[in-house]
Order: sequence, then structure tokens, then C-alpha cells
Amino acid sequence: AAGITAVAAGIAATGGRLLSSARNNVAQARDALRLPSPVKAAAPVPAGVQSPVPGVFPWLTPNSEFYRIDTALSVPEINVNDWELRVHGMVEQEVTMNFQDLLDAELIESHVTLTCVSNPVGGKLAGNAKWLGLPIREVLAKAKPKEGADMVLSKSIDGFSASTPLEVLQDDRDAMLAIGMNGEPLPVEHGYPVRMVVPGLYGFVSATKWVVELEVTRFADAKAYWTERGWSERGPIKTMARVDVPKSFAKFPPGKVAVGGTAWAQTRGITKVEVQIDDGEWMEATLSDEASTITWRQWSFEWDATPGIHYVKARATDGTGEVQTEKRADPVPDGASGWPSVMVTVE
Repeated sequence: AAGITAVAAGIAATGGRLLSSARNNVAQARDALRLPSPVKAAAPVPAGVQSPVPGVFPWLTPNSEFYRIDTALSVPEINVNDWELRVHGMVEQEVTMNFQDLLDAELIESHVTLTCVSNPVGGKLAGNAKWLGLPIREVLAKAKPKEGADMVLSKSIDGFSASTPLEVLQDDRDAMLAIGMNGEPLPVEHGYPVRMVVPGLYGFVSATKWVVELEVTRFADAKAYWTERGWSERGPIKTMARVDVPKSFAKFPPGKVAVGGTAWAQTRGITKVEVQIDDGEWMEATLSDEASTITWRQWSFEWDATPGIHYVKARATDGTGEVQTEKRADPVPDGASGWPSVMVTVE
């Protein structure tokens, strides 16, 4: 038994060294990667995108603070020299691409806000970053999807899959195969070397990390990872506002109080945010500048606080005129809804 234990320990130690070596090699390759310049740079960001209220989350989310939700038990370590994307299924021409093909392609840059479907009302599972990548519509144009196809099943190297409507990947919203995030190569935990970024859809049906396969198919013929587990097969993002300041259970004296937060409705944009104190009338907040309809928008409001326990609520209106619904819904199956509310004490 002692001998078997010693052998097992030796194997485990060797495996650990090999795994550590592989991780070091991937990390070194990522650090050495120099991203190409985009043929289409991100649009200039207006000076006033950040809410003036101290404590509101940064308009541009640092990579280290960007939310992470995935199904990987351990972060996949992919050598860029081995990475390959296969596009197949209901196509006239199967397409394969390697990482050098991406580096040599005409890449674009865009600020895009991503949101997780499991984000609760008022939650923090959303982030905004500048992405660099190749428009997926260009890859699909080479493959030439056949008539009748309506979905692309993207697959990760770890077995995850997502069902994305075909037309969303072919329109002008610049869904991309991203290789860069905020001016640097994708962090390994965010999908290095390649991930999908699709404006307007929750990540569970679009934002496949460590992507290696795009199967052009039909919703009637294939199911994605979360669809098989009771979630919806399509995931358009709902109009949502969030109160960042003040925090729940905060205490402060009577007088002028700065209230601020963030709102999003990717591809539709935010045109109004309103604030309600307790059950009073809705009052319009001041919107920060809008960078684009595919990024979130921040807001601020000055409240003349009176003594007592109060509830601060917010709701957003998107570019179509739709007002954020009061109806509460859990994240399952297609995203949470309701008005965010924070309780504070003024004394």
C-alpha cells in the first residue's frame, strides 16, 4: 500500500508540474502576443459617460473586475498554435480558421456591454469593455449558410454550447470573434485566445469563451447547454436600471444626497431613467452621455433626504419607448425583471 501511495504521489506531482508548465507556457504566449491595429477603431467615447456621483461603477470595466460566469471546472489552457475554429453544418462551404488567420484579418474594435442572464435585479453581473475581433458575419459569409438555417450553435473547448439566432450574427451589430479586451489580449479566464461577443443577447446564448466550433443549424434540430437545463433558447437582454449609490442599508444625515447608477438595453439604448423615493412620484434623473446603444448608460439624481427609513427605486426607458417593467421575475428562464430598490436610513 505504501508503495502504491508513493507511486500515486509521484504521478500526481509529475502531473502537477506538467499542468503548471502548460499554464506557464500559455501565460507566456499571451504576454508575448502583440495585437494588430483594427481597420475600424472604436468610436471616440464622449467625455461625460461617467456618472459624477462618487461610488458609481466605472463606465469602462477593468479586466480584473469584469464578471465571470462559465461552466468550466478549470480554466481551459489553449496554445494559440493549436487553436482552430471550425464552421460547419448547414453551409455550402465548411470553413476552418487558425489564430494567425484572425491576426491577419481586418479586425474591428467596439465598446460592448455584456450581461449575464443570471444577474438578479440590481445585480453586478454586467460589464462594459472595449473588444477587438473579427465580425462573425464575415466568417459566415465565407461558409454561406443554407436556406432554412436559423441558429448557430457555438461550442467551447470545454463542452459548453450556446444557441444564437443566425440573423443576429449576420446583421450590423458587429458580433465578433474577439481576441482583445481593453487593449490587451483576452485574459485566459475570459476566453483566451478567442471568445464570442454579441451585443444585445445574454451571455448564455451568445458569449461563448474558448470557442472552437460554429455549427450552422436550426433551433428545431439542436439544443444548447442551458436550453437542455430549462433555460430559454433565445435571450434578448431586458431593459434594466441599477442603483449603485447609495448602497443598501446605508446611513447618512438629512440633506442633499447624491444618487447614481447604471442602466442598459443593448441595441436599443437608454433614453430616460427615473427615480422614486418610497411610493412617491417618479422623478427624472440626469443621464450621462451615451457612447452607443450597445453600451450601458449612467445616471445621477440629487435627493433632498428627510429623516426615516426610505426605499430608493429606479426604472429605465429604452430607445423604443419601453419602460422597465415592475413585474418581478426570476432569472430562469430568460432573465430577471423588476425595479431595483435599496433601503437606507436617514438620521
